[in-house]
Amino acid sequence: MAETSTAAMREAGKSAEQLRAQRQKRVSDATEMRQPDRVPISLSFGNLLADLEGITRQELYNNPQKARIALGKAALRFQPDMAGGMFMYPGLSQVLGDHMTKWPGYGLGENDSFQYHEAEYMKAEDYDAFLADPADWAIRTYLPRVFSELEGLAQLPHLAMASLGYFALGNLRDFLRPAVARAFHALFHAAQIQAMWSEEIIETAKYMAELGFATSPIGGGELMAAPFDFMSDTLRGMRGIFLDMRRCPAKLLAAEEKVLQFQTENAIARCKASGRYAVGIPLHRGSDGFISLPAFEKFYWPQLKSMLLALIDAGIRPFVFWEGVWDQRLHYLTELPKGKVLSLFHASNIFKVKEVLGDFMCIMGGMPISLLAGGTPEEVRERTKKVCQVVGKGGGFIMTTEIGELEGCNPDLIQVWVDATKEFGVY
Repeated sequence: MAETSTAAMREAGKSAEQLRAQRQKRVSDATEMRQPDRVPISLSFGNLLADLEGITRQELYNNPQKARIALGKAALRFQPDMAGGMFMYPGLSQVLGDHMTKWPGYGLGENDSFQYHEAEYMKAEDYDAFLADPADWAIRTYLPRVFSELEGLAQLPHLAMASLGYFALGNLRDFLRPAVARAFHALFHAAQIQAMWSEEIIETAKYMAELGFATSPIGGGELMAAPFDFMSDTLRGMRGIFLDMRRCPAKLLAAEEKVLQFQTENAIARCKASGRYAVGIPLHRGSDGFISLPAFEKFYWPQLKSMLLALIDAGIRPFVFWEGVWDQRLHYLTELPKGKVLSLFHASNIFKVKEVLGDFMCIMGGMPISLLAGGTPEEVRERTKKVCQVVGKGGGFIMTTEIGELEGCNPDLIQVWVDATKEFGVY
C-alpha cells in the first residue's frame, strides 16, 4: 500500500450521492473479498452519541429521532465510510416487564450502560418439556418467568389443544381471565413499539444514505445465536450449561439440535419475507477462555458450523462476531466456504487472524478500544498503519473497533484513527 496525505482531498467537492456510491463500492468490494481503492472504515457510535450531544444516555435511548440526528452529526464530523448509532430500544423491555435487561433509566442510572441480567430462566428439570414441545414450554412456562406482564400466559391450555379445531374453541374462555387478557394486551402494545422501532431503523438508514454514507451489508438482518449460546445465554445461564455438559450431555445435545432446526428455519423464512439476506450472530461462549477444545468440538462447533452452512446454502450472509479470543480455534473456521462469512474479531490476535483466514472471509476489527480511550495520537497512527498494511493487504478487510462500538473513546483520537486509515489504507 502506498501512503498518501490526499485521501481527504479525493472526497472534497463530491456530492452526498457521489460519496455514498464511492463508499458503498468500497465496502462491497471488501465484503466480497475484493481489493477496494482503500481500506473502508466503519464507526458504530452507540452511547458515545450521548456524550457528543451533551445529553444523558436515557434521553438518547428514549428519543430515537434525536438519536438519528446525533448519528448524522457524528458521521459528518468524522467522515467514515459507514456509521451506526443505537441498535436497541428499551421500549419493549419497559412494556413487558423484562427481567433480563437493564437500561439507562430502567433499572439503571440515567448515564449507565445497558446490562444483561443472566439467570437460570430454564431449570434443569425443564429439559424434558423443552424437548417434547419447545413452543408450548416457551409460551406457557418460559415467557411468564422472564416478563412480568406475561405471567398470565401460564394460565393458557396446552398449545397443542388448538389442533382439535372447532372442539378446542371452548378453551377461548381462558382468554377472558384478567391475567391472560393483560398478557395479550402487553404483547399488542409491544408489537406496536417494535413496529415503530423497525420503521425508525429504516428511516435512519435512509437518512444516513442521504448524507452520503454506505449502508451496512448486514443492515436490517435477523439475529441468531449459536445453539450452545442459545441454550446458555437466555435459558440455562453459564453455571447451568456447564453443569449440563457433565450431568445431562445427551439432553443438552438434543436441545441444541432442536434449537438449530427451528432457528435456521425461522431465519431463512424471515430473510425471504424481508428480502434482506443477512443474519447477525454474536458468539459468547465458544472462545479459548470459556470451554476446552474437546468440549468445543462436541458441544459448540459442529452445531454452529451446521447452522452457518445452512444459512449460506440458502443464500444468506452470516455476520459473525467472534467474541473473546479465538486464536486456538481459527483453523476450524477454514472449514467454512470462502468469501461467504463476514467476521468481526474481538480479542483475537488480528494479525494471526489475517494469516489464517485472510483468504477465507472478510475480516473486521483491528482497533482496540483501550487505545482510542487512553492512547496517544502517535500510538493510534502506528497501530492503524500496521493494521492497514498487514491485515488490509489484498483487500477483504474493514477497519473498525474490536467490539464494533465507541463507548468511552476520545473523540480526538477517533478522528486521528479515521484520518490515518484514509492515509495508510490506500492500495
